[in-house]
Amino acid sequence: MWLSDAQKIGVALTTFGTLFMFLGVMLFFDAALLALGNMLFLSGLTLIIGPQKTFYFFARKQKLRGTACFIGGILLVFMKYAFIGMIVEIFGFLNLFGDFFPVVVTFLRQVPFVGNLLSLPYIRPIVDRIAGARPSAV
Repeated sequence: MWLSDAQKIGVALTTFGTLFMFLGVMLFFDAALLALGNMLFLSGLTLIIGPQKTFYFFARKQKLRGTACFIGGILLVFMKYAFIGMIVEIFGFLNLFGDFFPVVVTFLRQVPFVGNLLSLPYIRPIVDRIAGARPSAV
């Protein structure tokens, strides 16, 4: 899959945004790092899929609750309520991007070391539940 230059920059911005959000959480919910991570993540996502598709993704009727929580969480982080903002933002993120989890889990199960780790007895039921897999009747 070939990416345009704008999409490559978008992947880098999204990666750095995720890194800054992770660092913001690890450094006891530092509001500045979380806000920077949010801005980088959103701008990277916009560059990857384009502004029009980004707008249509967030404006779909079935995603409005997730969009409201995600944007509300970002606004709370901007207003220095980092902990509450991140909780609201995570709820919105799960509502927005929860449909992609089965695809990600299926991909991770095919990665050599990670696939074996996800197949361990105590981890497999949790991963199956995240992926939406149902136990077979056989």
